[in-house]
Amino acid sequence: MTRVHDMGGRFGDGPVTPEAEDVVFHTDWHRRALALTLATGTLGKWNIDVSRHARECLSPQDYTTFSYYEKWIAGVADMLVARGVVSADELEGSAEPTPSPLAEKALKAPQVAGVLARGGPADRPSDIAPTFAPGDNVVTRKHPANTLVPGGHTRLPAYAAGARGRVVRLHGTHVLPDSNAHGLGEAPEPLYAVAFPASELWAHPEHPRDEVVLDLWQSYLVTP
Repeated sequence: MTRVHDMGGRFGDGPVTPEAEDVVFHTDWHRRALALTLATGTLGKWNIDVSRHARECLSPQDYTTFSYYEKWIAGVADMLVARGVVSADELEGSAEPTPSPLAEKALKAPQVAGVLARGGPADRPSDIAPTFAPGDNVVTRKHPANTLVPGGHTRLPAYAAGARGRVVRLHGTHVLPDSNAHGLGEAPEPLYAVAFPASELWAHPEHPRDEVVLDLWQSYLVTP
């Protein structure tokens, strides 16, 4: 989380205006954007961490001006071209689409409910033993960068970098997004729920005794 999308605690973005929870799609193309994302997600060309990183890699201009589902569409379009599923000309409509054997892998409408109900568990066996236990004090790495790939995907937000927290739960071992987003393997390692006092994260919190709990991988953490 080191690009324009890493907005937590950043000043100048204006207030958050919650929308009514019963409004899922504002227009019909929003439905199609979600459908396209789900359909292409089963092609076997990328995983959820790759897709998150694709949206993070949008230009700052596009990221700050695109709507929610425009970001989704842009990320999918970039991945389709980058992975050779379609050409840029095909995507723009200036070339006739060529048949692809991947078409049979695309998620079909009757399959969607079952696939979403099953979810995508990310827990995996691992030989890496937990370094920390509930109740331990920890400090996050000072720079929230992916240590495997410069400028790559990571789930450590900038506002929590270099912060002191307390382990409240060990979730087991899970796929490391920093590796999985870049084709370096799932590299599962221990995942912890870590609680941070608001006073540790923000200069002037409205409620200093509040806590923020983040799920963080072992490689993000060090002993104080």
